[in-house]
Amino acid sequence: MNQDKNSISILIAALGGEGGGTLTDWIAEAARLSGMRVQCTSIPGVAQRTGATTYYIELAQEDSEQALALTPMPGMVDLVIASELIEAARVLQAGYITPNRTTLIASEHRVFATSEKSHSGDGRYDEVRAADAVKALANTTIMFDMDKAVSVTKSAISSIMFGAVAGSGLLPINRSVFEKVIESSEFAVKANLSGFSLAYDLAGGVKQDPALGNLALPLGLTSSELGVEGLILQSQLIFPVNAHFFIEEGIRRLADYQNIGYARLYTERLKFLLNISSDDPAQLNNELLPETARYLALRMSFDDLIKVAHLKTRRTRFERVYKEAGVEPGSVVTITEYFKPGLEEFCGFLPPSMAKPIIHWTKKRQILDKFNFGVHLKTSSISGFSLLWLVSKLKVIRRFGYRYAAEQESIKEWLNLIDLSRKISYNFALEVALSARIIKGYSGTYRESLGDFDMLMNDVVKPAIAKNTEASSTLREGVQLCLKKNHAKDQNMNGNSQPIAFFDKNLIRKS
Repeated sequence: MNQDKNSISILIAALGGEGGGTLTDWIAEAARLSGMRVQCTSIPGVAQRTGATTYYIELAQEDSEQALALTPMPGMVDLVIASELIEAARVLQAGYITPNRTTLIASEHRVFATSEKSHSGDGRYDEVRAADAVKALANTTIMFDMDKAVSVTKSAISSIMFGAVAGSGLLPINRSVFEKVIESSEFAVKANLSGFSLAYDLAGGVKQDPALGNLALPLGLTSSELGVEGLILQSQLIFPVNAHFFIEEGIRRLADYQNIGYARLYTERLKFLLNISSDDPAQLNNELLPETARYLALRMSFDDLIKVAHLKTRRTRFERVYKEAGVEPGSVVTITEYFKPGLEEFCGFLPPSMAKPIIHWTKKRQILDKFNFGVHLKTSSISGFSLLWLVSKLKVIRRFGYRYAAEQESIKEWLNLIDLSRKISYNFALEVALSARIIKGYSGTYRESLGDFDMLMNDVVKPAIAKNTEASSTLREGVQLCLKKNHAKDQNMNGNSQPIAFFDKNLIRKS
């Protein structure tokens, strides 16, 4: 193998059907159009995803007399391209990625291998360790979720990889030549040029918008233009890999719950955890960020009448009911919904200035639950479904109501306590984040669980922060007591003969 720096060696590891052959042809054609000599070799992979099909390309200037090799040699590859995270790790394990030479272009998304899916337990490979390893051992790393980029631009993944190669600047080929190759293919040219452009910008650098702090935007694009998929891709550019799953689910959940702006607020609220002040940054991002992302999404999508109506009028919900009932197609099915809304649910839609006096007056006289009344609504009828469907559309006024304002205030305080407690210790901050799992249920159950949560914040977390002391164990014990109390109550309501465990708040205060 010739190590002449005038030559460039490229190794591609792509899954079947992901355009590895197309990418190889495109790179070779771009090199030839630029007056370079090219040698290409392909090694077919194995069926059922036990490995990738690999392609090797070696380029040299036209006036170079060196022989071009047919196969790669470990430690002597300039550019590695992998269409999936674990394939990048496989190439690393084989010794083709080296810190003194190799530029790695890889996708962060996963396509599970046969060995992972056939495992009797959880056979998934550790994605975080794989990503950390390839980033640490490559000379230069360009990684983003190519699968999401495909969804955003409606292009082929080969055009995404092609754009990343061009954007890396490693090949002495002008951008116009790369684009000419795509145009000459005469296949989905507009979509593939869009994918090429996005990947080119991501590989070559992203612009920093001062108004968004660390939030990176692909050149020429805004988050509103990209929509939900774009916001997910955007979040994956700035948040650690281990948090991507929860953040993606949170974005989808909140965009469906309210709108894309509400989902964008969710990602903005998580950015404070990027400002790491711990002595152990790796530990800080192991659990704190994903757990905060998980419970923040749940808290921001709180249950109210609008959400219930939205869930009960979904097409998928009716399909599930028909499937569970086991009825024949065309059969008539009657679906009756049972509601018991109260004064608090209706006040949640009123402006805070109107709702607060009413709720305060009823709570003071302990009659808040006296106004609950049962409603039976047949959503299998036109009138019943239409009424519930109209309620689901009231989410446009949700942000002006008392319930929304109260929830957002509670969420802001919780996030602030996480931020303050992590300056004391990582474990303390993690327990504050996890304490949100106490909050659950609807109506009276929700009020009681939120009361337990507020009690822990006021009696344990805030005093500890004021004294600059670590209280993770005390808080963890308090959360367990709350969960145990609620579990015992649920058993009692379900007819269990065991008595409800008495919950003494003084136990928390004294500890």
